[in-house]
Amino acid sequence: MSNRTPAAIFTAFTKSPGQFLIKYPFCTSSSISSLSLPLDPDPPDLPSQIFTILSTHPTTWQRHTSITKLIPLLSPSHISSLFSLDLNPQTALDFSYWISQKPGFKHSVESYSSLLNLLIRNNFTKASEKIVFLMLKSCSLDKEILFVLDFLRRVNESGSEFSLKLSVKGYNTLLMQLSKFHLVDEMKRVYLEMLDNMVVPNVYTFNTMINGCCKVGNVGEAELYVSKIVQAGLSPDTFTYTSLILGYCRNKDVEKGFRVFRMMPKKGCRRNEVSYTNLIHGLCGAKRVDEAIELFRRMGEDDCRPTVRTYTVVIFGLCRVGRKSEALEFFNEMSARGCEPNVHTYTVLIDCLCKENKVDEASGLLNRMLEKGLFPNVVTYNALIDGYCKEGLMEAALQILDLMKSNNCSPNARTYNELICGFCKRKNVHRAMSLLNELLEQNLSPTLITYNSLIYGQCREGHLDSAYKVLHLINESGLVPDQFTYGVFIDTLCKRGRVEEAQVLFDSLEKKGIKAGEVIYTALIDGYCKEGKIDDAHSLLERMLSDDCLPNSYTYNALIDGLYRERKVQEALLLVEKMTKMGVKPTVYTYTILIEEVLKEGDFDHAHRLLDQMVSLGLKPDVYTYTAFIQAYCSIGKLDEAEDLIVKMNREGIVPDSVTYTLLIRAYANLGLIYSAFDVLKRMFDAGCEPSHHTYAFLIKHLSNKKWMKENSNVMGFYLVSNVSLVNVADVWKMMEFDTAVQLFETMHAHGCSPNVNTYGKLIIGLCKVGRWTVAQRLFEHMRERGISPSEDIYNALVKCCCELKLYEEAVRLLDAMIEHGHLPHLESYKMLLCGLYDEEKNEKAKAVFCNLLHCGYNADEVAWKILIDGLLKKGLADKCSELLDIMEKKGCQIKSPTYAMLIEGFDKRQDGLCRCSLCDVTVKLFLNFARGEKTHCGVNHLADEQGTISAICIETCLLEFFLTIQTASHEWGCLHGEQSSKESRGETVLVQGLWNSLPLLEDAKQVEDSRIQFWITEYFN
Repeated sequence: MSNRTPAAIFTAFTKSPGQFLIKYPFCTSSSISSLSLPLDPDPPDLPSQIFTILSTHPTTWQRHTSITKLIPLLSPSHISSLFSLDLNPQTALDFSYWISQKPGFKHSVESYSSLLNLLIRNNFTKASEKIVFLMLKSCSLDKEILFVLDFLRRVNESGSEFSLKLSVKGYNTLLMQLSKFHLVDEMKRVYLEMLDNMVVPNVYTFNTMINGCCKVGNVGEAELYVSKIVQAGLSPDTFTYTSLILGYCRNKDVEKGFRVFRMMPKKGCRRNEVSYTNLIHGLCGAKRVDEAIELFRRMGEDDCRPTVRTYTVVIFGLCRVGRKSEALEFFNEMSARGCEPNVHTYTVLIDCLCKENKVDEASGLLNRMLEKGLFPNVVTYNALIDGYCKEGLMEAALQILDLMKSNNCSPNARTYNELICGFCKRKNVHRAMSLLNELLEQNLSPTLITYNSLIYGQCREGHLDSAYKVLHLINESGLVPDQFTYGVFIDTLCKRGRVEEAQVLFDSLEKKGIKAGEVIYTALIDGYCKEGKIDDAHSLLERMLSDDCLPNSYTYNALIDGLYRERKVQEALLLVEKMTKMGVKPTVYTYTILIEEVLKEGDFDHAHRLLDQMVSLGLKPDVYTYTAFIQAYCSIGKLDEAEDLIVKMNREGIVPDSVTYTLLIRAYANLGLIYSAFDVLKRMFDAGCEPSHHTYAFLIKHLSNKKWMKENSNVMGFYLVSNVSLVNVADVWKMMEFDTAVQLFETMHAHGCSPNVNTYGKLIIGLCKVGRWTVAQRLFEHMRERGISPSEDIYNALVKCCCELKLYEEAVRLLDAMIEHGHLPHLESYKMLLCGLYDEEKNEKAKAVFCNLLHCGYNADEVAWKILIDGLLKKGLADKCSELLDIMEKKGCQIKSPTYAMLIEGFDKRQDGLCRCSLCDVTVKLFLNFARGEKTHCGVNHLADEQGTISAICIETCLLEFFLTIQTASHEWGCLHGEQSSKESRGETVLVQGLWNSLPLLEDAKQVEDSRIQFWITEYFN
C-alpha cells in the first residue's frame, strides 16, 4: 500500500484531467457534465444594509423607507450579525427593543449574546443586566440555557478584558431557569460560583436549589440546603416545605410527604394550594385516589381553593384507574365553580377517552377546546391521532394532523411515529414510508420506533427485501437495532415457512450484541412447530432455559398446538402439567387448543368439562373458545345449539367475529337454508362485523349451486354440490358470473343489508386474483353507477390484474383515476406496470408514468428499492433503471447512500458493457453524497462485505470516474455550503480522503487482469 498522502494523490489526479478522457474513450462524460450545479447568486447582506441605515440615520432610522421593507426579511441570526458590527451601543439597544415589538419576531439567545458583547465592550453595565434577564427568560430549551450559561462563564473568565458580574437577583434567575430544565448538576456548580464571587445567597436562592433537587427526587440533598437556610439565620417558608412534599412524592414516599404537610402549621407556615396539589398528586401517583379526593375536599380548611392544576391532577388520577365517569364529574364541577379547564386538563381527558376507544367523544372535547379559544398542544393532538390510529381510522388521523398544522402546532417525532405505526398495522406501508419523508422534511430525527414500525409494515405485507433495506437505514442513521427489530424478521421468516433462514438470523444475534428474549424464542419455536419439527422446537426450548430466558404461556401454547398437530396428545397434556409446575398458568388460549382437539374427536362432554375447569380458574372464555364449539356444532348440523351459544356470547359481552358468523352462514347454506344464511349476514352487518371473502364465497357458492341445479335438474354437478361443507374459495371466483353477483346484491337488499364498498371489494379482489378481469371490471362499473367510491385496495387489485394480463393501457387509466380520487397506488403495481411497458418497448409511456409517480409523495428510497432494484434490475433492464434514476435526481428525489450501494451491487452483478456507464453514474453519485454530508465509503464497503472482493468494473468506476469528477464534486461542495475557495479546497480534501480511506479495499484490484486497472494501481497507488 502506498504511503503517499491524500493531498499528493489529489495533485496527481487533477494535473491533467483531459488526458484521461482521451486515453479512455470507453468512459462517457455525460454523467460528469450533469453533476455541475449553477451557483446561486449571493443573498443580499441584510445586516450590512441595516447597519448602514442605523449609522447614517442615528435618530431617524425608524422612519427610513428601506428599513420597513427589510424588517420582514430579518431573522435572529441577521440581528446577531448586525450587533457584531461596530454599531453604536445605544442605537443597538433601541433597535433591539424596537424590533422585538414587531409581530413574528423573537430574539434568540444568540442575538442577545451578540448584543451583550457589544454592550459589555462599551461599559453599558446597567443595560447589560437587563439584557441578561431577557436572555434568560427567553430560553425555551435546555440547550439554550446551557448556551447562556457558557456565554456568561466565558465573559467572566479570568483574564478577560471585559466582564459582567451577576447580582443575587441575576444568579437566582439563572438558577430558576436551570431548575426549569432539571439541570441540577449545573445548578450546584452555579451555586458554588456564586459563593466564590462573594455573592450572598438569600432564601429565594436556597428555595430554588431545594426545589430543583426535589423535582428530580433528590430529597437528601434538598435537606442539606434546608440546613443552610437555618445556618444563614433565615427561616424555611411555605415554598421550602412545599418543595419537600414534592420531592417525597416524586420518590413515591407519600407518608413522609404527609409528615411535612402536617408539620407546616406547627412551624408557622401556611399550607397553600401548591402544598395540597403536590400531596394530592403523590396520592394519585400511588393510586390512592380516594384519599386524594378526601384531601381535595379538605382544602377549604386552610382557606385554599382548588386550582386548575389541582383539578387536573385529580382528573388524571381518576382516568388512570379507569374511573372516567367520575373524572368527567370533576371536569364539569371545575367549570361550575369558575375554574376553567386549561389545555392540560382537556388533554388528560382526551387521552383517557382515546385509550377507551371513544375517539368521537375525544374529538368533541377537542372542538370544545377550540370553541373556548384554547389552543391544543402537540400532546393533545398526539393523543387523538393515536386514538384514531388504534381504531384504524387513518384518514381521520390525517385530518387531525392537518388541523394541528393549520393551528401552527408543529408535529413531533411521536406524531409521525403514531401515524407510521397506524398505517403499517393497516397494511399501508407505502403511506407510512411517505410519512417518513415528511418527518425528515420537518427536520425531525426518526427514532428506532419509526424504523421498527416500517420494518414491521414491510414484513406484514410480504416485502421482506424492503424490510432488510430499512434495516440498512437504521445502521446508516447511527441507531442500533434491538430485540424487536430482529424479532419481527424472525417471526416473519417463520410465518413464511423459511425457518432455516430464521435460525441463521437467530444464531447471529449474539455477535450483534442482541440477547434473544422470550418473544424471539417463541417465534422460532412456533415456526418449527408449524413445520412439524417438534424435536427442533423442544431443543430450542431447552436452549431457552439454559440461556436463563423463561418461557411464557405463548411459548408453551406454541408447543402444545404443535404437538396436537402431530397427534401427540399425551405429550401435549404432559406439557400442560409441566407448564403449571414451572409457574406458568394455562391461559384461555391454552384451554381453547385443548377444547378444539377434543371437539375434533366429537367428545363434547370432555370439551364442556375443560370449559368448566377453565372458568373455575377464573379464566373467561373468549370469542375463539366459543367459536370452537360453534364450529363443532355446525359440522354435525346442530344449529340450534350453535345459535344458543351465540346468544350466550352476546349475554356475556363477547362479540362474535367474522369467523363465527361465517361458520353459521356456511352451515345454513349447506342445509339449503339460504334465507337463514342471509339472515345471519344481516345480523353480521347490524353488529358492525365486516364479512370476509370467505363469507361471500360461501353465499355465492350456494347461489351458483342453486342456479345450476335449477338449470340442470336432472344432472349431478361436479364442482358446486350442495352437500359439500367446504369450499375452495379460488374455485368460486373462477366460476362466478356477473349475474350471480347481482343476485347476491339483490338478496342482500331484500334482507336489509345493502352491499357496500367492502362487499364489492371482496368480490372484485377475489376475481382479480384469478384473472377474471372482465367480470371484475363490470362489478367495478356497477358499484360506481350506484354511487359507491372504489377503495384503494380495489384499485390496486384491478391494476395488478391488468398488468398480469398485459392490459397496460387499462392499468395506466386506472392509476390515473386512482390518484385523481386521492388514493396512493401500491409501488408493486407501478413496478409491474413499468416493467411491462418496457417489455413492450413503450419507453416514453413508462417514463411518463414514472414522472407521475414521483409527484405522489412516495419515499425515494422505497421507490428505488421496489421499482429500480426489485423491478428493473432484476429483470435485466439496467439501462432503463439508469434512465429512471436520472429522472429522480433531476426532480430532487434524495436517495440515501445505502440505497446507492444497493444500486451499485445490482448494476455490478450484471458484469456486461451495457450497464458499465450506469454503474459509473451511480458510483459517482454515491461519492458525491459525501459532499452532502453522507458516508460515501459505505457503497464500496457494502460490495466488499457482500462479495469478498470488488469487481473490475467497480474498481474502474471508483478510480477513473471519480478522478475525472473530483473537481466538479468539490465545486458542488462549495455550492452546498455557500462559500467559495476555502470550502472548495475542503471539499477536494474530504473527497480525496474518502477515497483514500477506501484504498485498502481496492488492493484486490492487483488480482484483476485488466491492463487499464493495473495501470492505475501502478501509476498512483504503489
